[in-house]
Amino acid sequence: MDIEKSFSFSFEDKQWVSKLGLGAVITMVPILNFAWSGYMVGIMRNVMSNVQEPLPNWDDFGKKFSDGLILFLAGLVYSLPMLVVICLPLSIMVVPSILAANGDMQEIADAIAGAGSVLFLCLLCVFFVYALILSVIYPAILVIFAREGTLASCFKFREVFDLIGKNTSAFFTAWGVSVGASLVVGFMAGLAQIILAFIPCIGQIISLVLTIGIVVYTSVIYTHLFGQFGNAAFGQNQQIMPS
Repeated sequence: MDIEKSFSFSFEDKQWVSKLGLGAVITMVPILNFAWSGYMVGIMRNVMSNVQEPLPNWDDFGKKFSDGLILFLAGLVYSLPMLVVICLPLSIMVVPSILAANGDMQEIADAIAGAGSVLFLCLLCVFFVYALILSVIYPAILVIFAREGTLASCFKFREVFDLIGKNTSAFFTAWGVSVGASLVVGFMAGLAQIILAFIPCIGQIISLVLTIGIVVYTSVIYTHLFGQFGNAAFGQNQQIMPS
């Protein structure tokens, strides 16, 4: 994997300012920002296909929006277990407040409240484990979606784990670099924002622009890294959904 390339490729495109600038604006608009997720998929497809300049144009906005919408819907499905984790203990803990109105039921109410609290803590641990596992395997899900472009492809769990298992070194190299890049860039930006906070008005505007720029830049690093991973895992002659 060419890790350095993931940090520099976007600036090698002569139109990088307009392409990423428009992307930055789109990320700030609710619902419309689905297109940015689709744009990231487009970068991944281009890297997997060895396109010389991976940053896509914005000419096919509808395709990018539909890809982003599919990923959003898949995300909703993946979030359902976490909603259950949150709602189940909360619903149980409502019962004691109802029973507490009856003085004779106070002991039962206290017992249910205690059980609800214990259940909530246990499920909270499950929540964090689930979220961590999902954050690790999500790039593999994204790679498979980039190849096939369907909602069903986001739930091919056997292919996801086979993809990671057969290419463990490349996958965790890309994952580790992407996490490290986000932490380092975020830390540096945080220092810059502290300094900018002392500048009235203009400093806040620059800080906002910097934050959006960081989101965009770390996103393209992420997608390029896993585009390289997909290229290495599936080979150069793979069939990829057009971006």
